[in-house]
Amino acid sequence: MKKHRLAILLLIGIAFGSPTGLLAQKIGYISSQTIREKFPEAQQAQQRLQSMVDDWKRELDEQQKSIIDLENEIKKNRLIWTDIERQEKEILMERKKKEREEFATKKFGPNGEYDAAISLVFRGVEEKIYAAVQEVSLDENFDIVWDKSSQPLTFINPKYDMTVKVMKKLGISVEELEKQQEEAVKSDPRNKEKEKPATTKQRTKSRTDETPSKEIPR
Repeated sequence: MKKHRLAILLLIGIAFGSPTGLLAQKIGYISSQTIREKFPEAQQAQQRLQSMVDDWKRELDEQQKSIIDLENEIKKNRLIWTDIERQEKEILMERKKKEREEFATKKFGPNGEYDAAISLVFRGVEEKIYAAVQEVSLDENFDIVWDKSSQPLTFINPKYDMTVKVMKKLGISVEELEKQQEEAVKSDPRNKEKEKPATTKQRTKSRTDETPSKEIPR
């Protein structure tokens, strides 16, 4: 379902100006795949879709079995049937094969019923996820939000991962994921505070304190 992944990581704010303008933007990211895997409504939608797919596959299996049975029948009786009987059976078999192929294309081909079912079944889910992303983006003042599920990111700081916050908006339990993110943020060296160097005044004072006092001759 990769080609049907969220278009939410689209830009919440457009930042296509100069390179320096882009760097000034606050950029975040989510994993829409993780959200869907944990979102009960997405799981229910997936089950409905899978139920339809299973029905179509059963129909294809039955059609294939009918073709195989007819092929075996032709092989078994090829010596006792007349030419006309054999031709009729062969024509029937070709028709069955064509019907099965057309059925498979209708259900699973480009722009077929499977594609239409995905759009229909997941529409409500995608809208809710999109709305949650927008809310979090506005709350956290993010200008751009990427989806690493559809657009792999090679270098990212976990503290800009909005996935957990979006899941909270959707009412999803996130305790374990939240702990994992906190650990990832802490362990990332980019998020550790750097020691501030001593100021010139402090260093001068230290040297003054260490210089021994001179005795004034009488």
